Amino acid sequence: MIAAVERDGHRDEVAVEEPLEVRVDGSPLVVTMRTPGHDEELALGFLYGEGLIDQPRGAGLTDDLAANIIEVEGPLTHDPGARRFYATSSCGVCGKGAVEEVAVHAAPARPGPRVGRSLLAALPDRLRQPTFARTGGLHATGLFASDGELLIAREDVGRHNAMDKVVGRALLDGLLPLTMNVLCVSGRLSFELVQKAAVAGAPILVGVGAPSSLAIELAADRGMTLAGFARHGRVNVYTGADRVLG
Repeated sequence: MIAAVERDGHRDEVAVEEPLEVRVDGSPLVVTMRTPGHDEELALGFLYGEGLIDQPRGAGLTDDLAANIIEVEGPLTHDPGARRFYATSSCGVCGKGAVEEVAVHAAPARPGPRVGRSLLAALPDRLRQPTFARTGGLHATGLFASDGELLIAREDVGRHNAMDKVVGRALLDGLLPLTMNVLCVSGRLSFELVQKAAVAGAPILVGVGAPSSLAIELAADRGMTLAGFARHGRVNVYTGADRVLG
């Protein structure tokens, strides 16, 4: 979604950012700042990544607050207890025990495909980002087949939202776990993105930017292939090099 603004006396286009509250059976669970669109996918992808659902659920926007509340059918697979979530368009998971926590929800990665280094390096160029091209203000995530075919692509002001939208779409389409697929993100590789990829069962995650130390630690712990700085025909492989040919 794009909004028109005035800049230096000229019309400019910027990405829209609005809050979305996710409710489960009427109870508020999370508020995230997102780019409107594909909100059902976002809600379901988030809940799946947190281990709170394991199959598609009915979900839809309400009329409250200009359609910025989405209602998801329960029950959840387990009670989150007193935990409540708040996510900005840039925040992630932090704190001691984070690797142990994701291990509860994500089994070690399966062997998955073996892919060429040149293919990994080329994936960001195959990731469709039409709204980014107009605004320069969005992140993107793409789900690829092992031969480099783009299956799903989503954009959002939040890098974790873009990943959730892709995972939510894959959940709705019956594609999870992503054991033979590759996920590609348009920016840096943070712990939260590795976590979401691990829970979705993706054995390979590649990004345009740099990985963080905890992202590398988690990818190694889950047996995933993590590759960064995929640009200009080159890519750095940090973990799981056995899946990379060449």
